[in-house]
Amino acid sequence: MPRVLWKGAISFGLVHIPVGLYSAEKRNNFDLTMLDRRNMKPVGFKRYNKETGEDVPWDQIVKGYEYEKERYVVLTDEDFRRANVEATQTIDILRFVEGKEITPMYFETPYYLAPDRRGEKGYALLRETLKHTHKVGIANVVVRTRQYVAALIPVGEVIVMNTLRYADEVRAADELDVPPKNLKAAGVTPRETDMAVKLVEEMTGGWNPEDYRDTYHEDLLKLIDKRIKAGETEIISTAEAQEAEEEPSRGNVVDLMALLKQSVQDKAKGRRFASTQSRAARSDRSRRKIA
Repeated sequence: MPRVLWKGAISFGLVHIPVGLYSAEKRNNFDLTMLDRRNMKPVGFKRYNKETGEDVPWDQIVKGYEYEKERYVVLTDEDFRRANVEATQTIDILRFVEGKEITPMYFETPYYLAPDRRGEKGYALLRETLKHTHKVGIANVVVRTRQYVAALIPVGEVIVMNTLRYADEVRAADELDVPPKNLKAAGVTPRETDMAVKLVEEMTGGWNPEDYRDTYHEDLLKLIDKRIKAGETEIISTAEAQEAEEEPSRGNVVDLMALLKQSVQDKAKGRRFASTQSRAARSDRSRRKIA
């Protein structure tokens, strides 16, 4: 059972649904140690008093808000809760919207919501109502010491709470130099558009998260294993990095139509090959059954 990060209730109208909040993320990060390249020893980071230079243990560290130069108000975990008890204990649904209205750049971090004791009925009711109406709930929630706006989305049997970025946290794209909406003005021909649509159709399939994996993470592990087997555990070499940076020069003129046609042909060829392999496998299974 994953560790609960927060306990409270979903609130909409007069309905209160006791829930627990659980992380839905699992990141494949490398646990890297910072080293001093002179002797390959770990680098430590100290918590110290900037006035005395003495080390400060964790149990002596408090949070302070600087309201004037070097003047602070000390805040405890209880202060953060007491500032607005209801806000720190409630996922307060403000309205319901169509999910497609939220552009992807606003989504931040996903969490699972699971019903707490006596919350099963209300949880099921909210989940199925969201599914039936094709809506998501937009709510305010305080996690730790920060308030978030969040979207409550039914995914299978669970309600996912995805925190959202505020409008002022998303940069406008006005200053970017992008092609105009008019394809003719962008130099795109109708034939190129038709071929691009055909390529998209050739590459269209169902969404299956298991089809994708972090191949870069795997390649780094292979590189690390290669270095270990070669005994190159503490050698700092820039040769491979320089080799990777030396990319072949590319021309400025791109025959987009030729690339699209070749891509479509390659995809069609690959599909025919997969179909042939599938038929051969079925035929082989049939022969084995007869035998």
